[in-house]
Amino acid sequence: MTGQELKEALHSGRRVYGTMIASTSPHWPQAVKSTGADFVFIDTEHIAIDRTTLSWMCQTFRALGLPPIVRIPSPDPYEATVALDNGACGVLAPYIETVEQVERLRGAVKLRPLKGQILDDVLCGRRALDPGLQSYIDQRCANNLLLINIESEPAIAALDQLLAVPGVDAVQVGPHDLSCNLGIPEEWSHPRFEAAIQTIIRQARAHQVGAGVHYWWGIEDEIRWAKAGVNLIVHSGDIGLFTDTLRADLRRFREECGETIGESATGSYE
Repeated sequence: MTGQELKEALHSGRRVYGTMIASTSPHWPQAVKSTGADFVFIDTEHIAIDRTTLSWMCQTFRALGLPPIVRIPSPDPYEATVALDNGACGVLAPYIETVEQVERLRGAVKLRPLKGQILDDVLCGRRALDPGLQSYIDQRCANNLLLINIESEPAIAALDQLLAVPGVDAVQVGPHDLSCNLGIPEEWSHPRFEAAIQTIIRQARAHQVGAGVHYWWGIEDEIRWAKAGVNLIVHSGDIGLFTDTLRADLRRFREECGETIGESATGSYE
């Protein structure tokens, strides 16, 4: 899948599946490819990955047909261009709340290589590009995706305006930050959290942009929300999936071997 194909899937409502990758091991891209995933999500907001490492990760996943979506450290247009230069297909900007933030990111992701006064004039509608330059930019940025994280009540209140900015391809819910902003930290079953998720899904699909939530606490909510319109499936991550699987396997070994649950070979407990 290319960035352009991922973009078309998000806008059409077709579901695409991926996971978060934190490991920088060179063996990981081919392993992820073997799972049948459509894309990968790389988080540089909370995970320390330098530019060189991020670049080879993006270039390798991209070469394998797994478009990398990179969450940048802040909603900074400069950070967006850095991610794209490193090989990202999609840029996910964290904690978006204003139209101005989205417009500046649009300039970085959708109007490259324009900068300075000409970019400001285009974003403000003071200038229309010559057909030749517009065609060049359209071709150059065809595989670039702009995604925004919705993580607060102000973002939900402004969502219609945020989604009206040309070039937004998807929204992704940041569940942890959203639950904290709502005053119900990690209360995933709370009615206010559920209502917020449903509002985001409904408005995203009404604007014909992708709707996503990054899940890591099980798949029942994931399946239910997918049926309600979520089509950007970011399921857990490499560390979480490894931990859950190893914990379950060790528990089964100990049960089958008659050991006390939680007891390790050294006699300590989990």
